[in-house]
Amino acid sequence: MKAILISCFTVACAIGCIPKLVAEEAIKTTVMEGFPPTRESQATMQNYREHPFNQWTFRNAGAPLNVVMIPREGKIRELPGPTQPGLADFMVTDVGGKIMGLDTLFSTNYADGLVVVKGGDLLHESYFNQFNGHAQHLWFSMSKSLVSSALGLLVAEGKVDLTASPAKYIPELRGSGFERVSLQNVLDMASSIDFKETYTDVSSDFAVHYAPALNLGWLKGAADVQPDSANIYGVHDFLAKFIKPDTQRKPGDNFDYNSSNADVLGWIIARVSGQPFQDYIQQNIWSKLGAEHDAYIAVDRAFMPAVTGGMNSTTRDAARFGMMIRDRGQINGEQVIPSNWVDATLDITDKLRSNMKANMNYGSEPWSAYHNMWWLLDETKGEYCAVGIHGQIIYINRAADTVMVWFSSQPGAAAARDVNFKSKLKAARILADYLKK
Repeated sequence: MKAILISCFTVACAIGCIPKLVAEEAIKTTVMEGFPPTRESQATMQNYREHPFNQWTFRNAGAPLNVVMIPREGKIRELPGPTQPGLADFMVTDVGGKIMGLDTLFSTNYADGLVVVKGGDLLHESYFNQFNGHAQHLWFSMSKSLVSSALGLLVAEGKVDLTASPAKYIPELRGSGFERVSLQNVLDMASSIDFKETYTDVSSDFAVHYAPALNLGWLKGAADVQPDSANIYGVHDFLAKFIKPDTQRKPGDNFDYNSSNADVLGWIIARVSGQPFQDYIQQNIWSKLGAEHDAYIAVDRAFMPAVTGGMNSTTRDAARFGMMIRDRGQINGEQVIPSNWVDATLDITDKLRSNMKANMNYGSEPWSAYHNMWWLLDETKGEYCAVGIHGQIIYINRAADTVMVWFSSQPGAAAARDVNFKSKLKAARILADYLKK
């Protein structure tokens, strides 16, 4: 069994992430060089999030991780283009004020792929670091926004009540920190649970329990831990047995990014629908997107989908998902996700705004709020994002009728506070303003 030292999923990853950055000599090595690859160039479970190894592992996540497939289905939704290849040289500005062409900015900030769509047309597409339009890439926490879309279907069917406790649907959560919260609290990362995603302490509960359960990294000796000998085996065990309430805070009174919230929603989707999460996503969303390629999702130690950050797809197929959200849940006239659910993401309360402002990590960043597992920039423009660590984004701007997707292999995990991340987001917003005209 493959195992883990630190989570791969949270946007809120601390700057001092484990493992350490690769040595200077390793950086100069061509990854996976030779047949078989040399020891120095070998991508492994231990180094798969380190740069430059992540340039290979993020597009080949099925190698270091355990995965299950989400097959495509039906007629492909064509994306005519690229119709504006000259956008490669469109002048943008990074966070340091340096002016350069779009592709130059993205490539120098560790992007692997970039797709720009306006309406139904593919305006621009670029790939770097041997990535291409037919290769899948790890989404990390962009996956959370997909989970939210799936939950919206069950809400519309009256099978899930957002005011109810998760324990109503998952009796195993009775007595846990999730019993006293509402599902809306969970969707807004406002559950006030007594658990922190601590990346710098190898003895923390995060490193000892949650990370190995996710099965997306390295933990020495975890391969020998079997269900009958492990207190915390898969993620569901962790949610039920470990998560406690933070009695100093009330649910809803804070924004505290925590990946376990999405795990709860994924569990509810599977339990209420009576289907494995990957099957529910395939039947109700992926099969309707007009996707070109199959997707796949990483699984935890119990082989349950790691819904908080395990999704993998091509860049164009991620764009197709973003287009469906931009278009209020519709694809070619078919309502895939209820429009009122999609619109609700942009219905931001003063409380959500104040929660974001008060957050010590994000209060000074451009985000206006976090709602329904999406990051809001400007709700009046319909400008919001799905975000994953190491620089993954689905950027939506309804006012500009635009969707952009970029995958990255940034050395640092702290997506939303990373200078490489900020430069690409700034460039995308400049381009969206231009495309709006």
